[in-house]
Amino acid sequence: MSRLDHERYCDEIAHQVRQLRAVVTSGAELSATVPTCPDWTLERLVRHTGGALRWVELLVRTRAEAEIEPSRVPGGAGPEATGDPAALDAWLAESGEAVVAALREAGPDAKVWAWSGINDAGFWARRMTHEVTVHRADATLAAGLPYDVAPEVAADAVDEWLEIVQFVQRALPDQPAGELRGTGRTLHLHATDADLEPAAEWLIELAGDGVVWRRGHERADVTLRGPLTSVLLAFYRRLPLDSADLEVLGERELLEFWLERATFG
Repeated sequence: MSRLDHERYCDEIAHQVRQLRAVVTSGAELSATVPTCPDWTLERLVRHTGGALRWVELLVRTRAEAEIEPSRVPGGAGPEATGDPAALDAWLAESGEAVVAALREAGPDAKVWAWSGINDAGFWARRMTHEVTVHRADATLAAGLPYDVAPEVAADAVDEWLEIVQFVQRALPDQPAGELRGTGRTLHLHATDADLEPAAEWLIELAGDGVVWRRGHERADVTLRGPLTSVLLAFYRRLPLDSADLEVLGERELLEFWLERATFG
């Protein structure tokens, strides 16, 4: 599938960081547990996200040829003081501005190490777009705030997640995603509110050699239907399948089997 333009990804990272900063400064309790990442508080989630942005900035700016340990990233842990939304906000703003500047300067084709084998800055622009997009959902859910995302970004996040599952199956066959194989059982994701080309619908097949997928409206063994944002969040295991605006048709157990095994990291 075609990706978004490199500049569009850079713009979206900047936008998503601004939106995440708005959660930090909203008065939300930074010590609150994040329901979708129960081992983390809201502050820990924000520090993780900002640290990832700074790690990628260093990779891209230095045109790294090998992995850099996150512990070596200057300022990667965030401000020393805890529970200080102003300090956290300023650090996050600086993190976002730095990575966007590095990505814009590099352009999509600059050679940079990446865990995916797609060794260019374009990979990192896309990955960081969706890293922040999904973790902003975690933050807004923890803070009890509304969440939305541009349809083309949400659809691309689903595409990327499917590509990551395929990568994990190839590179790490002993991981849980390796179990997502079979004799052709199928899942269908159907966004009911998005007017996109190609359509915001996906047909996923558990083939013998691994997952294969394509955009389109086709019958399947199980279908997940609902607004695109809700489909995205459910597919990333951020929203329960029983949510009011979602509908599961067919073999729910197959969808649950997928969600339990489609993991990253």
